[in-house]
Amino acid sequence: MNKLQIFYDYSCPFCKKGYESFLRVITPFIKDIDIEWIPVESHPRPENVHPHTDLCIQAFYIICELNGDIPAFHHAMYDALVIEKRDVEKSDVLADIVKNIVDPVKFIEILESNKYADKVNQNNDFAYEKSGVWVVPAFRMNNQKLDAIGGIGVTDLQISDFLKLSIN
Repeated sequence: MNKLQIFYDYSCPFCKKGYESFLRVITPFIKDIDIEWIPVESHPRPENVHPHTDLCIQAFYIICELNGDIPAFHHAMYDALVIEKRDVEKSDVLADIVKNIVDPVKFIEILESNKYADKVNQNNDFAYEKSGVWVVPAFRMNNQKLDAIGGIGVTDLQISDFLKLSIN
């Protein structure tokens, strides 16, 4: 099985477009890959760029723990940040975003415990220091790399070609 790593930030409009492109092209390849979603921050604290998405990263892992619908979560988070411009730096806002995906009370309980707080720095370090990610969205599989072009993103064709080249 081929392991595909996808690095992304929910606040990035190019990541939203890349996610949508990925969904359009993945069907012929899905049986040959195992997807690892790796949420990262494009602008981690203490950078003065808002919104910070550290809580969104933690939210992803909470959704996984609670067996929530990951594609529904991705859609909800991208819409909340890119389209609706919601303040995801507040836990109650995040709970409202996920209320149709998981139990918001359990979600808040886990979020406020900081159970996944370490994942933020771990993912950022893995992406930017160990995997050579420069711009998100970024894709890694079998020693092949596809990074977005800053301010442009990635296209359906780029993702499809990357998958064809990378699958063993």
